[in-house]
Amino acid sequence: MAIYHCSIKIVSRGKGKSAVAAAAYRSGETLTNNYDGVTHDFTRKGGIVHTEILLPPHAPPDFADRSALWNSVEKIEKAKNSQLAREIEIALPVELDREKQIQLVREYVKENFVSVGMCADFAIHDKQDGNPHAHIMLTMRPLEQSGEWGAKSKKEYLLDKGGQRIKLKNGTFKSRKVDTVDWNSQEKAEVWRQAWADTANRYLAAQDRPERIDHRSYKRQGIEQIPTVHMGVAATQMERRGIVTDKGNQNREIREQNRLLKEVKRRIAALTAWIKEKTAQTKENPFLSVPILSERSEQPSTLLELLNRAYTEAAKPQSRYEKIQDLKLYAKAFNFLQSRNITTLVQLQEVVSDMKKQYWTTNGEIKQTEKLLHERKELIDQAEKYREHRPTYKAYMQTKPKKQEDFFESNRVALTLYQSAERYLKEHLGEDKVLKPKAWKAEVADLTQKKSRLYGSLQTLKAEVQEAEAVKKCVEQAVQPEQGKEKTQNKRRDMEL
Repeated sequence: MAIYHCSIKIVSRGKGKSAVAAAAYRSGETLTNNYDGVTHDFTRKGGIVHTEILLPPHAPPDFADRSALWNSVEKIEKAKNSQLAREIEIALPVELDREKQIQLVREYVKENFVSVGMCADFAIHDKQDGNPHAHIMLTMRPLEQSGEWGAKSKKEYLLDKGGQRIKLKNGTFKSRKVDTVDWNSQEKAEVWRQAWADTANRYLAAQDRPERIDHRSYKRQGIEQIPTVHMGVAATQMERRGIVTDKGNQNREIREQNRLLKEVKRRIAALTAWIKEKTAQTKENPFLSVPILSERSEQPSTLLELLNRAYTEAAKPQSRYEKIQDLKLYAKAFNFLQSRNITTLVQLQEVVSDMKKQYWTTNGEIKQTEKLLHERKELIDQAEKYREHRPTYKAYMQTKPKKQEDFFESNRVALTLYQSAERYLKEHLGEDKVLKPKAWKAEVADLTQKKSRLYGSLQTLKAEVQEAEAVKKCVEQAVQPEQGKEKTQNKRRDMEL
């Protein structure tokens, strides 16, 4: 089914990357980087089904050539740590055929990037493994109307209250750097992410497909369920071949837990609605009982009296199986009411309200526990990848600059995993940079036990809800004969009149 994936990265010279090399790899071509003289040959790379360059009207015609475009970028960027290109990677809906996938990417790129002056180079990859995706490389400098590269930022002098520039002790004036375009802002990234979801959904709707994608998290969408973990290509392929993976097992467990949460929530809501309906029908009396008696009745019935009536109905001649089932239902309902000293609908409503509160409390604790559990497991996983591939990264950093790109491509998987793990650990460890796998594993064990206890509580709550449902069913069984009897009496009275 269609999935949402939209990641935004920077191709940076400071991290040993090259815009020319990146373009060659994604397009499956041979390109030479004039900046360092290195030729990158990826003509043997498979799975590339479409490549295309899209330019704004004022871009030089030469930029329609991939080598000319990215070598121009490499030439204008002088610094060793220059940001050369932005890359957006998106997962394509498998529900669309190849022609529609290409049209979808083309429209998304034109509307969001080319229209504001970026040059775009995109490639669609599909190895027939169920993971079609597109790589979109974008220029980061604005293009002047003359076709020349503009500045990424400009100096803006700060002024005092009198509107004069503020002079510093060294003789210069106080200033700040201001971006000439808003392409690097976090707000713009959010706009692009939402735009991808909107455009993809529009194409799915045009093909009468029910699937939709959403760039927001479950929390932002207001969906009360635990999010599954990202499987990744390797685990997904293994699962498709029938090989069970840890992440696959984790997601199967989460889906089962979500079903349980959804079921308990639905059943409590149904009970609450039923009690509300019956209470609205009830005459004003000290018991607030179900209105099952005729207008001539002097005393209302309590819930226990209604259950006795249900028991009487259950004892009437019927099949042995039906009689046993009805008697079991009666016993369950009677025990539920008696153990909680419930005699009226108001008291039943209070108990169900407590169940609802317990559900939401448990729900919140489960989500928090699942979140912490996922974070600790991910820290352990990333720490292991960091340690495993660090020697390869050290060898890469010690390689001569002219041979670095070849080394990177030869060890792409290991280096990509290392860099991804390094970024994750920096982001999530905060000021504490020390890896603590033993402490994290101990936390995982504690959180797993807590999670088990919470789901045990949820199962107990489900059983209590089922007992309350037995009361509802017995009351309905008791009410139906009286209502039928009353209808017959009313009909006879009408006929007599």
